[in-house]
Amino acid sequence: MKKLNRIILLSAMALIVIVVQSLAQSSEKDLKISLNDDGSHYVRGTGLAQIWMRYVDYNPGSTVFGTAKNGGFDVGLRRVRYQVFGQITDQIFIYTQFGINSWGSTSARKPGMFLHDVTAEYAVIKTKLSLGAGLNGWNGTSRYSSSSVGSILGMDLPYFQETTNDLTDQFVRRLGVYAKGKLGSFDYRISASNPMPIQTAAGPVPTLPEDVTKVAYYSAEAPAMQFQGYFMWQFWDKESNQFPYMTGSYLGTKKVLSLGSGFAVQDHAVEYRDVSTGPVLQQASKQFGIDVFLENPLNKEKGNSITAYVAFLKYDFGPNHLHNTGPMNPANGVNDQGTFNGPGNNAPLIGTGTVYYGQAGYLMRKDLLGKLGTLQPYLELNISDFQRVENSITTYNIGVNWIQMGHRSKLSLDYQSRPILVQGTNELLVINESAKRKGQFVLQYQFAF
Repeated sequence: MKKLNRIILLSAMALIVIVVQSLAQSSEKDLKISLNDDGSHYVRGTGLAQIWMRYVDYNPGSTVFGTAKNGGFDVGLRRVRYQVFGQITDQIFIYTQFGINSWGSTSARKPGMFLHDVTAEYAVIKTKLSLGAGLNGWNGTSRYSSSSVGSILGMDLPYFQETTNDLTDQFVRRLGVYAKGKLGSFDYRISASNPMPIQTAAGPVPTLPEDVTKVAYYSAEAPAMQFQGYFMWQFWDKESNQFPYMTGSYLGTKKVLSLGSGFAVQDHAVEYRDVSTGPVLQQASKQFGIDVFLENPLNKEKGNSITAYVAFLKYDFGPNHLHNTGPMNPANGVNDQGTFNGPGNNAPLIGTGTVYYGQAGYLMRKDLLGKLGTLQPYLELNISDFQRVENSITTYNIGVNWIQMGHRSKLSLDYQSRPILVQGTNELLVINESAKRKGQFVLQYQFAF
């Protein structure tokens, strides 16, 4: 069965190659309507889709609607997005985004489009200070707490930097206010927002059990305000801050070296008990990060370049907090053979502790494949030292992007390896001895306009 699934994956890859060959010849014109004679006032539209074809080795004990499954092939829509934005006056900029995320084989049918962003901002002092409000993703802590999903270096964004994704936010967006600007080489953003209550989360969120001690969960009380900030010093080319979402790879079009640091804090965000059936204790969630991003073109004529990023993150979500995340999870249940990871492709990526992360990619010469573009191999490594896990755990990805028309037409092949955790003999989690790691192959085609 595994062999058949891999044949299907390779056949799908061959079919996409044929489609890519024709799309790579298309134009790069924007969908834009000018509102004045010189075009400084405008409305513009963009769109993006990411189609996943993958084979996943499921976590132990996984079930699909009660049927035990060890693995399988599936196709899904990782993201479909549409943006409409514009400079309405010299001072006013508006931005909207809507779409769907992670519509896969176990999802409800006929998914509804939902709002990602709806903001309006006013330039108080051009480039130096803008104030805005609405449903927004002006987040703190680290660079990829607000990722530009269309320019990701790897297959997907670093999930652990979007710590509350769909738990107390709407795919990292919240209703609130923000300020942003550039003061020379210094780029800043700060925001204050209303986190969403866990009772309205998109999926099930575990509440605090009475018999569990010294393990924190998100509080079921009305959430306090969350305050975030991220600050960068940009040594070379300046990165745009028109949108909150940070570029993953400029494909050699910019020379960038950015040093950043950020935070996110929220009072009484989590709760726990020190003793069984004891009083519920609450504490703030606190996040801190420091990171460095590099994009360095090597040869202008060849068009080759390197992209690199490293991050150090310190998270405090209360004692021993740890939860899993699995994008477009192909399984939806576990039997008595299940582990801490839960079903499908879940991995323990977000919790109280320290995370070290790095990624690097090399864009080969622009004519490597002639008119069909070039390749960009990459590697990602995530080392997590969580309070609830006995030893550090690692997750890694290795893959390659086939760049045909920048990020507008891109085919990616990725392999991910993730650890499997179980309860140890003491209170801490340990690596599962019978199935230490699981993996998945993903083939993604991304098109954008």
